[in-house]
Amino acid sequence: MAQVTITINGFGYTVGCNDGQEAHLQAMAKVVEEHIDLIRQIGGQSGEGRLLALGGLLLADKLHDMEVYIASLEKQLDKQKLKQLQQENQDLKKKIDSFAERVESIAGKLNLS
Repeated sequence: MAQVTITINGFGYTVGCNDGQEAHLQAMAKVVEEHIDLIRQIGGQSGEGRLLALGGLLLADKLHDMEVYIASLEKQLDKQKLKQLQQENQDLKKKIDSFAERVESIAGKLNLS
């Protein structure tokens, strides 16, 4: 397991992560730092705990919005899949009906002979 030191709000935190995930963890720390900087710009200096809490809330809000968006995309995709399956079902029914008519026609010709 790798150890990496990230800096958030001027404080260093040593955290463990899977080998090879160090850069990803640094990038996530940068996102947190950017949100804390945004809070600092909006509301001035606050204590570290307050900044981290507000930064966490901003990230949670962003995550919630993304989850809602993903759910709406999944619903749209489900509707598209349903329409596609209904169309495929109709096409298959037409082919079966056509095949049944041909079979009946052939059977009728065989009965006439």
